[in-house]
Amino acid sequence: MASNVNPTVRRRRLGQELRKLRELKGMTAEEVADRLLVSQSKISRLENGRRSISQRDVRDLCGVYEVEDQKMVDSLMEMARDSRQQGWWHTFGDIPYSVYIGLESAAQSLRVYEPQLVTGLLQTRAYAEALVRGALPETSTAEIDKRVKVRMRRQERVTDESTPLRLWVVLDEAALHRVVGSKLIMREQLEHLIELSNLPHVTVQVLPFEVGAHPGLNGQYAILEFADAADSSVVYLEGVTSDLYLEKAPDVQKYAVMYEHLRAQALPVEQSQQFIQDAAKRFAQ
Repeated sequence: MASNVNPTVRRRRLGQELRKLRELKGMTAEEVADRLLVSQSKISRLENGRRSISQRDVRDLCGVYEVEDQKMVDSLMEMARDSRQQGWWHTFGDIPYSVYIGLESAAQSLRVYEPQLVTGLLQTRAYAEALVRGALPETSTAEIDKRVKVRMRRQERVTDESTPLRLWVVLDEAALHRVVGSKLIMREQLEHLIELSNLPHVTVQVLPFEVGAHPGLNGQYAILEFADAADSSVVYLEGVTSDLYLEKAPDVQKYAVMYEHLRAQALPVEQSQQFIQDAAKRFAQ
């Protein structure tokens, strides 16, 4: 990137501002779309930050909303220009989850529940490669290599001493038993997990089978939070062909409460580390 501006976050903030202007004008997305002769879905994607926005789009929308404050228009135009910059992940070409990477790169803290696997930010290279190869059997070697390289690059946020990502992970016990790659890869992975869990900004808890039914049975999710109050928290749900981003306060709050229950039901940190150590020893046999 040419600057420290995160294009994903810039798009998101810009979309929020444009939504506010539309609502102040008392217009629906459909009405705006009719005025500009575009689809309603385009207006929705611009407002939720999922689509790149041009300065022409901003100019046209400000015209529809009759924005008279030129400083505001100029500020929105600048945000549009910044939002079209390239993030580090763009150098890897087309990445299906690039929106999430942009959000993760800007997040101050991340809470993850993972029911099946060691979460991506804590994976070793060997584990990540075996995982991608197994999960996407028809994927080319080049594509697998690209995905692994992106994952390793994302992990720099975890080890960055200047602005580390505050990471809290609740792992289901299943993630410690599922053999990804080989027993050797699993032992190295679990030892790596213990090492990273000793970092002051990383917390790992294990949710044992004996807990039984719990709020995370519907699957994996992550809650991203940001330092700037203007950037609302996001719940990320990963899908096979598409991902879901929840940003409405009631939705985020519901998942946050679920996460508190998961943390309460999981083993304490020290017991979790011992649990992982015991699992690693079994793979050494």
